[in-house]
Amino acid sequence: MDISGKSAIVTGGASGLGAATARALAEAGAKVAIFDMNGDAAADMAKEIGGTAVTVNVSDDASVEAAFAKAREAQGPARILINCAGIGPAAKTVSSKGMHPLEKFEQVLSVNLIGTFNCIRRAADDMSKLDPMDSGERGVCVNTASVAAYDGQIGQAAYAASKGGIVGMTLPIARDLSNVGVRVMTIAPGIFGTPLLKSLPQDVQDSLGASVPFPSRLGEPSEFAALARHICENQMLNGEVIRLDGAIRMAPK
Repeated sequence: MDISGKSAIVTGGASGLGAATARALAEAGAKVAIFDMNGDAAADMAKEIGGTAVTVNVSDDASVEAAFAKAREAQGPARILINCAGIGPAAKTVSSKGMHPLEKFEQVLSVNLIGTFNCIRRAADDMSKLDPMDSGERGVCVNTASVAAYDGQIGQAAYAASKGGIVGMTLPIARDLSNVGVRVMTIAPGIFGTPLLKSLPQDVQDSLGASVPFPSRLGEPSEFAALARHICENQMLNGEVIRLDGAIRMAPK
């Protein structure tokens, strides 16, 4: 797909991996809608890249429906969806504090897994109604999982389950949408230098980076964004999960 001139949506697009991806798409000429819970941060990012800011809670269907309507009105139906919105609170199944709060488990799945699927189904519905491009393609959806889907650490039951769900639904959704020319891919990043990790002490960051076989450092959000852009541009990438992790395999803790 030639990204230039295409309408795109990036969930969680106001910071971290989402912000880097929004910038990369805008630099390639896309019209980008920034979906984020933080309305002020979304507005700042939209101003920076000349995009559209939309305040949205991806775990709430009414909010998502309204967000898609706003983005559609501002820049037309999206041909590109990048799902980066997500949360990752940690809790053990059983600890000295008691059992894992069920509502916390449900919240993580609601945001990370159900929110991702909801955005895919709404984007794909819009894409399916667009005229196909010369290649026959109508659109592409790129999701964000995590190496935790495979190597979940202590305290990551909810997070790993949500990301494992994203991994597991990638191929069947790609198959579902093959008849309308919509591709579905997932990136499973390792340890990346997002604002959350960058807020940790430098020695902690260095220790985390040293655990990566090669390159022995934190991943850069721009590297995630570069892969997301390439997936959009390379039509043969479909129905697959790509680990972007420097060959790390996470230890239990």
